[in-house]
Amino acid sequence: MESDTPQGSLYMIPTLLGETEPLEVLPLSIKQAIEQIDHFVVENEKTARRFIKKVVPRKSQDSLSISLLNKYTEPGLLPEYLQPCREGFPVGMLSEAGCPGIADPGGALARLAHREGIRVIPLVGPSSILLALMGSGLNGQSFAFTGYLPIERADRKKAIKALEKRSRVENQSQIFMETPYRNNKLFEELLKTLHPETLLCVAADLSLKSEYLVTKPVSGWAATIPDLHKRPAIYIILSEN
Repeated sequence: MESDTPQGSLYMIPTLLGETEPLEVLPLSIKQAIEQIDHFVVENEKTARRFIKKVVPRKSQDSLSISLLNKYTEPGLLPEYLQPCREGFPVGMLSEAGCPGIADPGGALARLAHREGIRVIPLVGPSSILLALMGSGLNGQSFAFTGYLPIERADRKKAIKALEKRSRVENQSQIFMETPYRNNKLFEELLKTLHPETLLCVAADLSLKSEYLVTKPVSGWAATIPDLHKRPAIYIILSEN
C-alpha cells in the first residue's frame, strides 16, 4: 500500500476463509493496511483479533479499537464507527470470513461512508462466492447471489423451484448458501426438488486442504452424496432445460 494512500478512509479488508487457510492466499496490501490501521469494525472480535495477530504478529493488541458490526448491531451505532475517519484516521472492516460487504452486514457501513463522502477502499482477497463460480463451469457471464434460502421446508422448496425457473428462463447461474449445520438437509432438498438434468455445483471448504468442488446434473449426485455437515459451502444451479 502506497505511503500517500488517503487517510480517513474505510478499508474493506478480506480475511481467510478458514482457520487452516495459508496466509499466502492474501496479497501484501492486506498486511500493509493492517500495519497502519488501529480502528477496526468487525463481525466477531475474537476471530478478528486472531486474524490480525496472524497477519501482523508484532502489532499491539492493546492499541486496537474494535467495534462490532453483525446482525445484532443497532443501525444507530454506525455513524459512531466512522468517527475516526472524520478525524483523519483509517478504519478497517473485517468480515468473519472472506470479503466484507459480501454476504455480511458490512455493506451498511460502506453505504454510510459513501453518503458522508468518506473514501471506501476495497482490498483484494478470497471470496468463496467467486471462487465457487470460477470453478463451477457454469454461466459466469450472468449470475445472481441469493444468500440464504428460507428455513421452513415448504418455503425453501418454493424458493428452490423459483431459482431453478429463473435460471432456465434467463440462462443465469443461481448462487446461494446455507448455515453449515443445515447443509445436509438443504442438499437432500435440492436433490428432491430440482429437475434431474439441472446442473448443481457444490463447493465446500474452498482454499482449504479439505476443499471440495464438484458440478454435475442432479441425477448424477445420488451415487456420491458428500457429507457437508458443518462445512462452509456454496451452491450453484443452472437449468438449461
